[in-house]
Amino acid sequence: MMMRKLAVLLLCVMLLAFAAACGNESASNQANTPPANALAANASGETGAKSGTEPAGQGEAVTVKFSEVIRSIFYAPHYVAIQQGFFAEEGLAIDMNTAQGSDKGAAALIAGTADISLVGPETAIYIFNQEGDKKIKIFHQLTMKDGSFLLSREKLDNFKLTDLAGKTIIGWRPGSAPQMVLNSQLLKEKVTDVKVITNLASPAMAGAFASGQGDFIQLYEPVSSKLEKDGVAHYVASMGEVFGSFPETSYVATADFINQHPEVIQKFVNAVAKGTKWIQSASDEEIAAALMPFFEGTPKELIIQSVARYKNQGTWAPVPELTAESFATLQNVLIENGVLKPEEKISNIDDVVDMSFVKNLK
Repeated sequence: MMMRKLAVLLLCVMLLAFAAACGNESASNQANTPPANALAANASGETGAKSGTEPAGQGEAVTVKFSEVIRSIFYAPHYVAIQQGFFAEEGLAIDMNTAQGSDKGAAALIAGTADISLVGPETAIYIFNQEGDKKIKIFHQLTMKDGSFLLSREKLDNFKLTDLAGKTIIGWRPGSAPQMVLNSQLLKEKVTDVKVITNLASPAMAGAFASGQGDFIQLYEPVSSKLEKDGVAHYVASMGEVFGSFPETSYVATADFINQHPEVIQKFVNAVAKGTKWIQSASDEEIAAALMPFFEGTPKELIIQSVARYKNQGTWAPVPELTAESFATLQNVLIENGVLKPEEKISNIDDVVDMSFVKNLK
């Protein structure tokens, strides 16, 4: 399993490096359109998007190439930090693309096509254990719960995980956080005879379910709420609430980038923390207005519902720290799912985690 992950990661690095050499732009959902080169000075201060990215009272903005794992309201504090101008206040402009996978986001860091990525923290562990020249470190823990929701084709009252026995679930790729969380919970509750489809690309999952495939589906917001609204599926459970505390998504960068640009990392952390704090006090209308530019075509009421679900399950903690306890939970899940050998378990959290920037938050 680990050799396969290494092969996939190396292939991604080679492809990204080739694309960069050819000067091709990756397919992306860009929130801003500043120069693509890392840490380029934006002399005009203009980003070409109404996202609050022009620093007020500053002559130049430092451009950070950023890769998100998927586009989801699960990461609302980040989009808020862009739209409300919190990155701009810190003197940063965010050049964002969507990787569609933690492995691709990590590969972009190693290839140098991204400065910072939002990925599953397990990627830092995998790369550390490969003993290569480059390491990546987790510097901000954005989400503290799994962000997926279980939906059923038929309406169910008093759903229990045992209801999944003998059923088919459209799920996530093997080794991904939502797939491992679901599998660990099934093991814990001794639920067997469950078929989980893991070979569909994330953008294709909802369409496959709508066309009649599967009895259940595991989705993030706002896609899950949209399927409900369309009458295709029925909400049955939040995996974040069912499983409990789990450090699912983190901001990471290479150790070299962190060492060379600590001021950029600190400003980045400051901006996202402002976004998290703003969400806790803003009205539903204000939050929807901030997020709608990133979810074109999604009705306002679905955005409001999605944010409420994530807030209610305690997704975004006031202090975005990856603690030793959470790190232990992560590694135990990885071992339980067979993607990390017990002897590969990292004993020193500092090898892949740097929470100094979070501790500097005021």
